[in-house]
Amino acid sequence: MKKYLSTILAAFAGAILALGLYHLLLSPQEQSSQAEYTSASQEAVTAYQTGNTSTSYNASKTIVGPDFGAAADKTVHAVVHIKTKAKRRTTIYEQFFGLEPRNGDVPMRASGSGVIISSDGYILTNNHVVESAEEIKVTLNDKRTYDAKIEGLDPSTDLALIKIDEKNLPYLEMGDSDKLSIGEWVLAVGNPFNLTSTVTAGIVSAKARNINILGKRSAIESFIQTDAAVNRGNSGGALVNTEGELVGINAAIASNTGSYTGYSFAIPVNIAEKVANDLKKYGMVQRAFIGVTIRDINSKLAEKEDIDKLQGVYIDGVEDDGAADKGGLKEGDIIVSIDGNQVNSSGRLLELIAQYHPGDKVDINYIRNNKKKSVTLVLQGRTGKTKLLDPDELSISSVLGATLENAEGDQLQRLGIEQGVQVTELRSGKLKSAGIREGFIITHVDKKKVDSAEELKDILSEKEGGVLIKGVYPNGMQAYYGFGL
Repeated sequence: MKKYLSTILAAFAGAILALGLYHLLLSPQEQSSQAEYTSASQEAVTAYQTGNTSTSYNASKTIVGPDFGAAADKTVHAVVHIKTKAKRRTTIYEQFFGLEPRNGDVPMRASGSGVIISSDGYILTNNHVVESAEEIKVTLNDKRTYDAKIEGLDPSTDLALIKIDEKNLPYLEMGDSDKLSIGEWVLAVGNPFNLTSTVTAGIVSAKARNINILGKRSAIESFIQTDAAVNRGNSGGALVNTEGELVGINAAIASNTGSYTGYSFAIPVNIAEKVANDLKKYGMVQRAFIGVTIRDINSKLAEKEDIDKLQGVYIDGVEDDGAADKGGLKEGDIIVSIDGNQVNSSGRLLELIAQYHPGDKVDINYIRNNKKKSVTLVLQGRTGKTKLLDPDELSISSVLGATLENAEGDQLQRLGIEQGVQVTELRSGKLKSAGIREGFIITHVDKKKVDSAEELKDILSEKEGGVLIKGVYPNGMQAYYGFGL
């Protein structure tokens, strides 16, 4: 009996010694966490044993998560509710046959969101929220309502800048979308389904997404993908980080139902800030181009072109006399970085170049024949110039709401015309209001032939009153349009 008792006592003493050593080795934080966990667990056990299911206990003390309170409070006061009214557009069928539009003059109403970016009333939103609006009402978080006017539109990025007449407004500071990391927490703030000041949270799921939603040749798509819930009415709202800094403008969702199903997309703020500054200063975007056509690299392309690594963006073509051509880049080269920023997708390349102006210089690292090379390019504008467009040219372009280019020789020959100016991009303005569509080639103004885009702008800049435009579409259909200046 004594033998067994001594063995039991020795084992007991060893257990006490082990527990003591374990306790000494624990850090103060670990001891605190263990105590909180034990306390919470004991409360739960007591509630179960006594049958007192109404007993309240808090086990959340040990759970550490992001605090969105400060960021949400800062953001909701700078996000506005936008309501628009527009006339219903007649269809091509109705125009052709001269039919009255269905529903008569019943206005179309829509709503969305916007972000105040300066204390004097400048607001960023999506182009698709306001582009056709004849009346724009903006309601602040404190329920004050204002009339807004459009300062500029950019369909290529689906961004628009509007303004209300007010001072000392709360606004959001610009963050840096390039510094966003996949997995980082973000908040989406907007007005879905007319539910004002709605805040949802999620993480950055991916970057530089191109989802082909804008449907334009000149479109720039490099979306931030998140799983923050976004629905109709969130368009134009804010995507912010946990510091409450603006990192994106919510623009789209991927859904088979028309409602949120787990994927939402925002325009990076580094693009949005440049677009907003250009629209504010010039009324349109001063966009820069490298002068190449590109595509992403996959295993099939790599095998065909004998590419060692699946990195960078493949140059599929080089425009004559463009920035890339003048810098010596060739078809088959692979761009891997721009000014030190890694490039692994077409969307990322477009996003980076969209932050520059014509005339800016960029350092390009590229691969040719599996060897690394570098070059400095001077970026050009759409017309091939390396300088910003002058104010007079911008003024008439802003009024017309269009980007104009000289029609190409092959196209002129195919259509049987000698000269013309093509509408390559259309925004809100005189031409769109008159019913002109993208692709239309202007051949005459008031029965006078027009030989170039510069000549057209010179003619219109001196005009007052009514203007009659004649031209032809790429399919050969001739058309006449009238509007006033």
